[in-house]
Amino acid sequence: MAMTDAEPLAVRLAEFATATRVDSLPAIALERAKMSLASTVASAAMGFSIPSARVIRELDLRAGGTPRSTVWFDGTKLPPGAAARVNAVASDAAASDDSDLRSIAHIGTIASTVSIALGEQLQSSGADILAAMVVGYEIAGRIDEALTPGRMQRGFHGSVSTVFGGTVAAGRLLELTPQQMAHAIALAATSIGGMAISADTSCGREYHAGASAAAAMQAALAAQAGFTGELAVLEHPRGFLAAMGGQAIDDITRDLGASWDIVTDMAIKLMPGAHPFHATAEAASDAARLGKVDPRAIEQIFISSSVQWTKFKGDPHPRNLVDAAHSLYYFVAASIVDGRFTWRHMDESRMTDPAIAALQDRIVFDPSPPPLPDRFPHRHGGTVVIRMKNGDEFRSTCKAPRGSGPRGVDWADVEDKYRALVPLAGLSPRRVEDS
Repeated sequence: MAMTDAEPLAVRLAEFATATRVDSLPAIALERAKMSLASTVASAAMGFSIPSARVIRELDLRAGGTPRSTVWFDGTKLPPGAAARVNAVASDAAASDDSDLRSIAHIGTIASTVSIALGEQLQSSGADILAAMVVGYEIAGRIDEALTPGRMQRGFHGSVSTVFGGTVAAGRLLELTPQQMAHAIALAATSIGGMAISADTSCGREYHAGASAAAAMQAALAAQAGFTGELAVLEHPRGFLAAMGGQAIDDITRDLGASWDIVTDMAIKLMPGAHPFHATAEAASDAARLGKVDPRAIEQIFISSSVQWTKFKGDPHPRNLVDAAHSLYYFVAASIVDGRFTWRHMDESRMTDPAIAALQDRIVFDPSPPPLPDRFPHRHGGTVVIRMKNGDEFRSTCKAPRGSGPRGVDWADVEDKYRALVPLAGLSPRRVEDS
């Protein structure tokens, strides 16, 4: 079926998703999928023992079912939808899984967990799994770009778009027909909600990830079995895009295949916590290093950050992982005191450090941050100015964090993250190296 503007958007996306061959994908896109998978597994290791992840794991293990797909770091097998949910919750719980720079949707987590769970059951090849991740990421990224910033302004979390990444990935591995894939996309569009406030202030963030992974698997399997949905649900006046405040809708299908979102916009977290703060934390570290700053001699820390346009900066003095992951004050102060923000800053012992606490009280924000060049505030980082008691000032700007599409992703960084986090799930050094 040829793609025309008269066809429903789900049909046009499905045509592309099913027609794209593995050998037509650029090597760098497949390589970024490998990186996303390694990052997702590492983050799941960090999240494995977090209470929220343990609750969901225990519930699904208790429910059981046909053992097909592995629960990471546990070894038990569950039905693929349950395994994908458990692994996605563990990865998201640690606030260390990769994000998309446009709106901080955790597409890679859902594409990874769904593809691995279903691929294990189907005995899919590695190439097919990676290709499923790349194409799934593309569809989810394009849909979510059209939702930015509308869905956030309406209070919806990124899970409402990550579900498409898992659905398309699963659909490819199941070898759905274009019509079946279109119905899977349509079913995904009506499958999940997720409130942004819940993600920012509670364990709702990882609950959303689990719901997204499970719903994605269900949508693909239901479509394969003959379940149909409203194919115009995306663009219908009372449909998905209208409800979420969609805009630039023509861009969703513009130049499909010309570039790949997993290359241009995916960002691997090389530090934990909310990705919109990573570039500003880097700027703080760089400014402190430039001035060889003694934290005790700091008078004021001035932040001018693009996330100020979203009113997303959290509060100072966090005392738990959820609050720390969403506190720009903490990111910047800890980066100055300790030289950089790292995995250990999710430990409550670092949150109570008096030197970090003192600096958080000296942070002020630019009352008039510069206007953004587009509608994607999370792409544009921030500037930090450290003002010393003797009158000296040290300034640094970082527009995109390390490990992100605009700066490239280095395997050495991904491996460092993997080796730092995977042992937290109890793996021996030998097993970490083997994996």
